[in-house]
Amino acid sequence: MNRIAILVLTCFSFSFCCCIYSQERNASPVSTVNHSTLLGIGKAFLSDSYLSPLTYDGVSISLMHDRIQVSPHGGGDLLLQQQFQIHTAITRNPTASASEYYGDIRYHLTGLYPLWKADRLTLLGGGGAGVSLGGIYNVRNSNNPGSLKTAVNLQLSTMALYHWKSVTFRWQLTSPFAGMFFSPEYGHSYYEIFTLGNNKGTVHFGSFHNQLALQNYFTIDVPIRNVTLRAGYLGHFYRTDVNQLVTRIVSHQFMVGMVFESIHFGGKRMRNNPSIRSIYYE
Repeated sequence: MNRIAILVLTCFSFSFCCCIYSQERNASPVSTVNHSTLLGIGKAFLSDSYLSPLTYDGVSISLMHDRIQVSPHGGGDLLLQQQFQIHTAITRNPTASASEYYGDIRYHLTGLYPLWKADRLTLLGGGGAGVSLGGIYNVRNSNNPGSLKTAVNLQLSTMALYHWKSVTFRWQLTSPFAGMFFSPEYGHSYYEIFTLGNNKGTVHFGSFHNQLALQNYFTIDVPIRNVTLRAGYLGHFYRTDVNQLVTRIVSHQFMVGMVFESIHFGGKRMRNNPSIRSIYYE
């Protein structure tokens, strides 16, 4: 009887372990969300022929939040990236006799799919959409002191990830290829546009013939104990040429901030998962 009991218990334990192992193998892995917040400081160059024929240069400051997660579409390979940026600049003309202030808010939504994978290197490509709203203010001008800068674009993006020991390098290029942007005509005042309703010819189709833009983003992630430090370079180039008006905005910034990995659950997926304990819904 003892031998039979031992044999039954052994078979039961073996079956139980096989069942648990099978469930672990069949369970889909949980992907984390990589998000970071970085502060940048550097140099900016502003040139807007609507406000002044001169180029203004000065200090540029920005705040960026970058979030990358796996998309529910694409079989687990498609990455969804969201970037939210606040960019400001305080500049002066070559003789330091006048100042221009620049401010801009941008949001980018990009889908990236792995095109090639090696042992440590991954190349991704894709596209998405970008929205920006901002402007330039010239303190010397009294009639037309400001110039509105807003655009909605479809854009292309490519990213390279390289892992070396515990350090991760990233390089990403993003450029719009088609969209709409705002620009008044030469000598067209904003009083006529927004007060009198004379807004004809202010919204333009933008592509490579009249709108050129490029965002160059390079980062290094270094883990330090329980936190990850991210440092890098953010370069932004934007140029429009329409209605005999040329705008050129260039900035170079050093970026530094923190990176966090998190797991996000919601709805039935969270409540029906036995491995996740909610302190609120239980």
